[in-house]
Amino acid sequence: MAWRIDNAATSFYVEAMNSVMNAPVEWIETVGNLRFPPKADHRLQYLMDRNNEGLLTDSEREELEALVELSEKLSLARAGALQMLGKTPE
Repeated sequence: MAWRIDNAATSFYVEAMNSVMNAPVEWIETVGNLRFPPKADHRLQYLMDRNNEGLLTDSEREELEALVELSEKLSLARAGALQMLGKTPE
């Protein structure tokens, strides 16, 4: 399974979170609570373990890179939302 990330859309959301905007608190809280679904998180952990063991195939390496990139961007969006709310990550 190949994972593709829409960088333009992701960049838009990160930039929006970094700018001053008028948004409902509920929306900002929703962004602050975003997490990888358990299945995707387990897949990421599995691929990281295989990578540490030197067992990744080329397609698994591409998938791992995409999941790591998505995880980082999700973390940035969450951090921006939490900052707007004056909260810290759990």
